[in-house]
Amino acid sequence: MGHHKFVSPVLFGPIVLRSNQPSLFLSFYSKPNITIAHQKPTTIQLLSSHPPKRSLGSFENMSLTARASGTLFSPQFSRTFSAPKLTFLRFSKPSPSRFTPKINMSSSASAQPIVEHVVLFKVKDDTDPSKVNAMVNGLNGLASLNLTLHLTAGPLYRARSSPIAFTHLLHSRYSTKDDLSTYTVHPNHLSVVKDSVLPICDDVMAVDWVAEDVQGPVAPPPGSAIRVSFLKLKENLREESKSEILGVIKGMKGKFAEINQISTGENFSPARAKGYSIASLAVLPGVSELEGLDSKQELANAEKDKVREHLESVIVLDYVVASPQSASL
Repeated sequence: MGHHKFVSPVLFGPIVLRSNQPSLFLSFYSKPNITIAHQKPTTIQLLSSHPPKRSLGSFENMSLTARASGTLFSPQFSRTFSAPKLTFLRFSKPSPSRFTPKINMSSSASAQPIVEHVVLFKVKDDTDPSKVNAMVNGLNGLASLNLTLHLTAGPLYRARSSPIAFTHLLHSRYSTKDDLSTYTVHPNHLSVVKDSVLPICDDVMAVDWVAEDVQGPVAPPPGSAIRVSFLKLKENLREESKSEILGVIKGMKGKFAEINQISTGENFSPARAKGYSIASLAVLPGVSELEGLDSKQELANAEKDKVREHLESVIVLDYVVASPQSASL
């Protein structure tokens, strides 16, 4: 009968394994809150590793689910153990600022609120390409932070309309405004901005908004084309007009089959947005669909005409999501 140990992330980080033995022993450095859902006979024993060692329970089953609530130093977990196979499971390490694991929502297809964060960069002319690559790589490295549901950064594919000659874009997504705020002050983020972004950029602009009903993957796959639009509204515009603009943008997905996902909302970070107060982000499968969208100028102009009288300025930029290995310059 084999003995197999689970070591709590409190001291040693994420280690857990399944056993193909009749009995599985799990030891913890601090007593977790464990619940077990069991189905078939085998013996599962949970032990405390604090002297004196004491049993936290013994369970008869072949297939079980163990859940432990999170503590200040370890994330909560929920995992299923099955006797027939020997399988290794991996857990996320706690981040320095938060102690909850990163949630992979990339395959979700249900509507959900998402906090959008888009940053535009204007890299100085004649900047050494190696420094540009260092900036892009540093920004993409922030995708590893637990609070970030999705992050991609790289060069623009095309600037369709912009008073500023932006060269690069970062797009990231979060579950809440608090998560975005924590990301903003995270030491890794501050280091990238200080060491790699500010020394080579003439201008930086950021727009943040909450999209209430984003449908489809939270993380657009590599190769996806993204069209970002920022709208600067005329002064003293009524709330009814703002609602009309947002409604027209949301309706674009139903009118253009090329669009897989549309996200829109009002900017909540005015200090960094240069007066642009409404943002939208359309996700398309790829560049060919982006070109197909552009070919429907008559339909697009009809939609724009519905809101054109309310607008002072518009920024429209295209970006293609690169794989982490290929994002550069």
